[in-house]
Amino acid sequence: MKNFIESGRAVLGIELGSTRIKAVLIGEDHAPIASGDHTWENRLENGVWTYHLEDAWAGIQDAYANLCRDVEAKYGAKLTRLAALGVSAMMHGYLPFDKDGNQLCEFRTWRNTMTAQAVEDLTARFNFNIPQRWSIAHLYQAILNGESHLPQIAHLTTLAGHIHYKLTGRHVMGVGEASGMFPIDSETCDYDAKMVAEFDRAIEDRGYGWKLLDILPTVLSAGEDAGVLTEEGAKLLDPTGSLQAGALVAPPEGDAGTGMAATNAVAKRTGNVSAGTSVFAMVVLEKPLSKVYPEIDMVTTPTGSAVAMVHCNNCTSDINAWAGMLKGFAEATGLTVSMGDIYTAIFTSALKGESDCGGVVNVPLFSGEPVVGLDEGRPMMVRTPDAALTFANFSRSIVAGAMSSLKLGMNILAEENVQIDSLLGHGGYFKTPVAGQKMLADSLNTPISVMETAGEGGPWGMALLAAYRANKAEGQTLEAYLSDKVFASAKSSTLAPDAKDAEGIARYTARFEAALAAEKAAVESLK
Repeated sequence: MKNFIESGRAVLGIELGSTRIKAVLIGEDHAPIASGDHTWENRLENGVWTYHLEDAWAGIQDAYANLCRDVEAKYGAKLTRLAALGVSAMMHGYLPFDKDGNQLCEFRTWRNTMTAQAVEDLTARFNFNIPQRWSIAHLYQAILNGESHLPQIAHLTTLAGHIHYKLTGRHVMGVGEASGMFPIDSETCDYDAKMVAEFDRAIEDRGYGWKLLDILPTVLSAGEDAGVLTEEGAKLLDPTGSLQAGALVAPPEGDAGTGMAATNAVAKRTGNVSAGTSVFAMVVLEKPLSKVYPEIDMVTTPTGSAVAMVHCNNCTSDINAWAGMLKGFAEATGLTVSMGDIYTAIFTSALKGESDCGGVVNVPLFSGEPVVGLDEGRPMMVRTPDAALTFANFSRSIVAGAMSSLKLGMNILAEENVQIDSLLGHGGYFKTPVAGQKMLADSLNTPISVMETAGEGGPWGMALLAAYRANKAEGQTLEAYLSDKVFASAKSSTLAPDAKDAEGIARYTARFEAALAAEKAAVESLK
């Protein structure tokens, strides 16, 4: 392995997630051989959920440095060359720059729900659902608001696209991430030309001096030439100067695309559920849906195939908050308990609660949740006076509650008779064996599979896309590469839903829906 690494044959994937920046190095068999990470957190500044780009670079450099230390500790090797690399990040949002590369406003992340007016207008214009977090929604809302930076825009990108540009000098975007900037035509694997023309017509009287295609990144499919690591990019990634330039770089993707790659869910009738700070389900469609649904986002795989996506802004943040409180309680009693033990206790106890959580209902909305029609969130727990507030029911309510919004969105796909041959789970929600997997199976009333590699998640998926860029054979599709080269011998476990527990979760979800009226009142009254 030392010779493999030092000869520059390893492949690197980096993903900037909501709470963690992680770098994963993979070997010849595509299995992870080393990793490094960095913890960070979003900020709420002037009512906007954001991250500072200097924090992103500090985090990338720290994660890469930790990766290099892991390589040296495990193999006695110095990481100085790479065969390929790729960068992914939390999806979409709004990052505009002027012609000199100056950032024109704060990075507006996926978590913001400030574009309702733009979404209503654009969805009607395009007859295509435009979610609030999409780049085009933020751009059009800025136009409706008359923001002063608009005439100066030379490039509009996402966090993954910006990091890629700084590493390679190329303003490009993987088609999966691009599909969350602006609608994609799966036939051309490019921005939908009719919708582009309609948008330009809508703003032609504004006099900005640019048209939409002037500022959007060039769209690339997985495996296409997205540039190489430049000398400047290598120094940004590794300020020590040890890393050499020249590695092939894959088209940048969002965490949705890397999740599809990491679960081998890029073929039709496959899907995956990525569950962490946010949760989203991606299902690759055989045919279009019958109509436009505001709860369903239409995006693409990293190769441009149409995907129905149910995206929810809130998932594990409330579980994390409760876990932190419980750790404080344990410490107050003089006990020393690790956070890992607390999470394990919560998830395993959730399996012991009453199937419908015994009347305890958790509404885990830290931020707005468009799937349930809320622009803001107020995390809260409610229960009837006769509810059984045991630790098991409490645990089950917060673990099940994390999936309630997703379940409501997935019900639409079930009503559309969308066929799913396999649905794989990955992300922090599935870290405790069996527990999260069973809760999701019962919630969606469908079998859920988890691979042994599920814990690797997005950064591993990005490394796979980078490996495909470097190693694919002539004419070899991404679907074939993943199936033949990566997942041919992959081990996975599948859990089917339990009828009684699925019925209990359905009753719980009905109470969750009823509690949304109280959630709306809390948003209005608790400012």
